[in-house]
Formats: sequence, C-alpha cells, structure tokens
Amino acid sequence: MRNRARRALLAGLILVPALAIASPARADSVTDWNATAAAALQSPGSAIPPGAGQGAISGVHLAMVHIAVYDAVNAIAGGHEPYLSSPSAEPGYSQDAAVAAAARYILLNGEMGIPAGRIPAIEAAYQATLAGVPDGPAEAGGIAVGVAAATALDADRTGDGRFTGFVFPNGSEPGAWRPTTGMVTDPAAWLKDVRPFVLPDPDKFRANKPHSLTSRAYAVEFNEVKAIGSLNSSVRSTDQTLAAQFWGAGNATATAANLMRSVANTDGGTVAEHARLFARTYANVADTAIVTWRDKARYLLWRPITAIREAASDGNPATVADPAWTSLIASPPYPDHPSGLSGLGCSIADSLQYAYGTDAMGFTATNSVPTTRSYASFSQMCDEIVEARIWSGIHFRFADEEAEQIGRRVAHWGNRHAFR
Repeated sequence: MRNRARRALLAGLILVPALAIASPARADSVTDWNATAAAALQSPGSAIPPGAGQGAISGVHLAMVHIAVYDAVNAIAGGHEPYLSSPSAEPGYSQDAAVAAAARYILLNGEMGIPAGRIPAIEAAYQATLAGVPDGPAEAGGIAVGVAAATALDADRTGDGRFTGFVFPNGSEPGAWRPTTGMVTDPAAWLKDVRPFVLPDPDKFRANKPHSLTSRAYAVEFNEVKAIGSLNSSVRSTDQTLAAQFWGAGNATATAANLMRSVANTDGGTVAEHARLFARTYANVADTAIVTWRDKARYLLWRPITAIREAASDGNPATVADPAWTSLIASPPYPDHPSGLSGLGCSIADSLQYAYGTDAMGFTATNSVPTTRSYASFSQMCDEIVEARIWSGIHFRFADEEAEQIGRRVAHWGNRHAFR
C-alpha cells in the first residue's frame, strides 16, 4: 500500500515553487568552499571518470574537506565537540580564513586525484577568501588553525582504504552482474574498503538481500522497470521522464551540493553553523556510500538491462526476455543492489531534517545541464530519487527502497553520535 500510494503521489508530481524562507540568499565561506571543492572533485581529468562512482567518491572527499573545516571553525567558535582535533585558537581568529586554509590544504594534500588544471581555481578561491579578511593576527591565526585541523584530518585518513584496487568481479550466470557499458568495471569499486567516518561497523547497516530470481516479487519488479524504465516507454509520464533525466543526466554529487547550498544560503545560519551542517551531512553521505558499495560487492546483482535482455535464463515463467531492451538512462558500471543515489539522497534528506528540525522546507536543486527542480520538503526529494531510478530503467525497486533505508539509518545514527 505504501509503495502504491507513493507511486500515485509522484506520478502527478509537477515542478512546484519553493516555499518562501525568511532570510535572503547569502553565501558564506563554507558554502563558497563547498562549491569550489565540488567543482574540483568532478572536473574532467579527475581520478574517477564521470559515471563511474565519481559521485560517491566525491562524497567521501567532500566529507574530508568539510570535517577539516568544521574542526578548524569549531576550535575558534567553540560550542561543540571536535570530530578529531581542536587546535589552539583565540575567539577573535578569522573563521573565514580558517575555512579557506583547511579546505585548500585537504584538496591539495588529501590524495584526491584532483587534476593539475583545477589547482589554479583552488588557489584563486583561497586568495579571494583571504582578500575579504583584514591582514593581521586574526587572519594569520585563522590560517594556522585551518592548516592544523586539516593536517590532523589528513593524517587520520592516511591508509583509510581509498584506492585499494578492488574491482567488482564479472559473472556470467543468471543474476550475476556484468558490465553494461563500454567501461569494464567501476574504477571506484574500492569504496567498499574505506574506513567509515562515524559508523563503528558498516555491516550493521547492510541491506537485505535481493529477491530470488524465481520469486513473484522479483517478477513484479522486473516487469515494472521493463515497462516504465525503457527508453521509449509508453507508460512513463512526461514529468517522470524529466525527473529521471534530472537525476541521471548530471553528476549526482554536484546536484546534491547545489541543493545543500541552496538550503544553507537561505537559512540565515552562521559560518560555524554551516561548518557543522556540512560536516555532519557529508560524513553521513560518505558512510552511506561505504555501506552501499560493500553491499554491491556482497550481492553482485545484475542490472535491469541485463536481466531483461537475458530473462530466458532466470528460471521465472513470469518474466519475458527482450534482447533489444534499452533503459532511458545508461546504467552505471557497477552492480544494482542497493542503489547508490537513493541511499545518498535519502541520507542527505534525513540529515537536513535533523538539522532544521522539520521536513517541510522548500528548496530547489540544479544539475549540470542545467535544469532545476523544486521541492516542498526533504522527504519529497528522497521519494522522487527512489522512483526516478526506476523510471530511468537502471534499478529494481527493492534496490532503491533498501538503499533509502540504509541512507536514513546511517544518517539517524550519525546525527546523534558526532558533531554534538
């Protein structure tokens, strides 16, 4: 019943104007550096190609950036426990200088695979931030605190499991994942080996296993995505197509970063409040990605495009093969279960609900096309992502719904155990 009601609601979703928020839009050093870092991590030539886990890995690296920023700003402003370190600081030190110094240090020294061509933009952003800070002890002190916090965080993440070289094994039996695009396998598959930022044991948040290929539940979900997720579907609505393209056409982490800045720049928050908001949200996002990729490696389930084209081998009389079937959005080069974007998006939704104490907040999200969609609540965004991956033809419903639960459970735990 819940799923049918959700589908009925979202089938009629239209672009709605964002609810008015009292404060005018106002960027600050935290949101400015989020934009700089997100752009650097998703640049052409980065270590992780677009569409190959770049979004999830960017989430991990943005967590590093924003945790370093948080520890630096919190050392100056006080009021909350540090994540890792609390460098010596005076209340009068410049928080903006601390933000810039911490973010710059992590981006340049954190082994993130940022292309050399992006470094001038990082340096320009650094000089632009410092240009707004008067020269003197406050600026120098802020820089020193930022570098100290970033140095500690960088040392802590050394040897944390990034870039281990793991790849998803290709299978040939029914149900086993195999590549669906020209890219043989996800070069970011090693995400499963990364040490979590907050979670004590990522396996405690794991997804339930996929449906058996011969089950009725599998056949129902197979036929759903086959009908509504095909390139030329006759049952997918115009708005469902727009939503699928919105979340599938651009880098999802860039879209999520735009979304978070859209919310933060209209909430009237301080630099310290935004430092905490972004650190906590990205720590939850990173841990959600780690849990999700561990499960992808655990279950290694084929994508709908493979399942539909090779359905004659699945042993289920309720599924019919279509060797020419194509999805609306090209499938990413990693296994189906659970869904990466559904987990990350719903983790963000839960984190923002917790931070603002409400679900009902209007905001917009803009992707790299650029196209903009508007939402009346954080949960509406989460629900749309879950559905959009089915409308895209790249996930079975259970993969999305299990990912939603991962994202929400991880964020619920992280919200209450860090940055307090």
